[in-house]
Amino acid sequence: MFVLIWATLLLCARDSTANTGTSVGLRQTCDRSFCIALPEELTAEAGLCVVIPCFFTAGFTARHAVWYQCQETKDRCGDVDIIFHTNNNNRKGQPGFRGRVSLLEPDVRQRICSIVINDLKESDSGAYQFRVIGTRDSDRYQFLQKVLISVKGLSQKPTVEIPPLTEGREATLTCTAPGLCSGSAPEFLWTWSGAGGSISGNITTLTDRLNAIANRYSSTLTFNPSAEHHGTNITCTVRLTDDRTTEETVTLNVSYVKDLRIIGETAVKEHETLNLTCSVDSFPPSRITWIKLSDLFLQNGTETVVQNDTSAELLNETETSEQEDGDKNSLIISDVTAGDSGQYICNAEHLDQTLTKEINVTVKYRRNPQMAGSTAVNDGDVLNLTCSADSFPPSLIIWTKLGFNTTLQTDSGSASLVIPNVTAEDSGQYVCTAVYLDSAATEYADVTVTYIHKSSGCELRSDVLTCVCISEGFPLPTIKWPTLNSHTEYSIMTTVSNHTVNSTVTLSLKTEGNTTVECVSGNENGELKKTLPVEKKLSGKEDPSIQEVVSLEVIVAFLIGVLLSAIISF
Repeated sequence: MFVLIWATLLLCARDSTANTGTSVGLRQTCDRSFCIALPEELTAEAGLCVVIPCFFTAGFTARHAVWYQCQETKDRCGDVDIIFHTNNNNRKGQPGFRGRVSLLEPDVRQRICSIVINDLKESDSGAYQFRVIGTRDSDRYQFLQKVLISVKGLSQKPTVEIPPLTEGREATLTCTAPGLCSGSAPEFLWTWSGAGGSISGNITTLTDRLNAIANRYSSTLTFNPSAEHHGTNITCTVRLTDDRTTEETVTLNVSYVKDLRIIGETAVKEHETLNLTCSVDSFPPSRITWIKLSDLFLQNGTETVVQNDTSAELLNETETSEQEDGDKNSLIISDVTAGDSGQYICNAEHLDQTLTKEINVTVKYRRNPQMAGSTAVNDGDVLNLTCSADSFPPSLIIWTKLGFNTTLQTDSGSASLVIPNVTAEDSGQYVCTAVYLDSAATEYADVTVTYIHKSSGCELRSDVLTCVCISEGFPLPTIKWPTLNSHTEYSIMTTVSNHTVNSTVTLSLKTEGNTTVECVSGNENGELKKTLPVEKKLSGKEDPSIQEVVSLEVIVAFLIGVLLSAIISF
């Protein structure tokens, strides 16, 4: 018991003087067999308590203890100054101290006279004196040594303990009142400076009884922290006696992280600047990085993301920059190209978790239309031309023929112009138009069809055969006469106009009979063969006038054919 009392004395004395700088030292004075050990002075705060450590010896057996409080100028305090008497029947003294003073050791025979005074007031300041009473009426002794107590205004604040706060995880805040007193239990009030003005949670008041004369009073607030609590203040107010209050305000730091947000245009034109900002509201601030992901490929029937130095990398190239600012990071790529299209990932590392958000970037671009296929075909073959334009979004490809208002073919990205069994009428200039957004680009194709004109034919007059073969094509065709292989006497005359070749052959025939003549026209695209019709003219035994008329008609017809061939070639 003695050890417990001493521990209490030291604890309470340290608490009552912790904020004043006053040290507790006991001074002993003796008068014959009567000795007392008291501190010379103590400092305490209103609303709290003070412990007066006291030890004595007396020449008789102690029965009662009496404490006085009076002016320092008095040598002896009187009965009107009594603040405590172990004899409950004694009604003398100051009523304002009743119920506020108690002995640490109720058994006075232990020669411990220490007391605690609770619920202090400024008016409790003064000199305190002790008197011991024995078992006989004559056994009384009042010690002259006094202890001076100075009660000042309340300056100590409650202690608020805050554990680490995480959004969504229940937490408990603890507010402990100043002082270790056994007096009146204080009232606690929690206030929050958030938008609502109060915090939703369970409040519990606790009393931790340390020993017979010392209690620790505290209050707990249990709630679910959220992002709205972060950075706000919470105040614990302790209301003591006489409506004295003291409070402590602390700032709440709540760990939280919200969803990632990406702002900026994800579709940009080639050579413009891509500017995307990834942000997250979090505490503590998250580390945000950008990653570009390559295309996905299938492996064993599952989708696998390729991540290596080239296909998935932190964007730190010279043409790419990241600008961090708190909880956001901007991805800036100047002079973008089609290769910058693809999937980008924003990563936010917050404490032990990682958040990701994907976004697809498309670069709008257009290349000039490209033509594929042969523009030179033979009569009766198939014309097959393909026009394509690499662009994003895909261009609209339109095929037309120059001089005609009819659309021949349309498609997106690429369109094929197919004309089966071409004829001479299909020759001409074809136009491929690639319509991209608000612009258009064109590519031209000059189509030539190699064919032998219908006006080609032969005329047999007596033993002389004259044949004319007209062919048109590109590249310029050549004309061969296989019939000449069996003849030694013949002549060939060839004329060229633009893409038209006119070949005339004359040879002598020794025998009568049916004659077959073949004209072969060809270029790098192939050959065309045509059997020319042979027209027999009148012999010299016939009527000359009729013969002249027939010959004239043949000549006129032949010249008309040559003229038409020239016109067609132009």
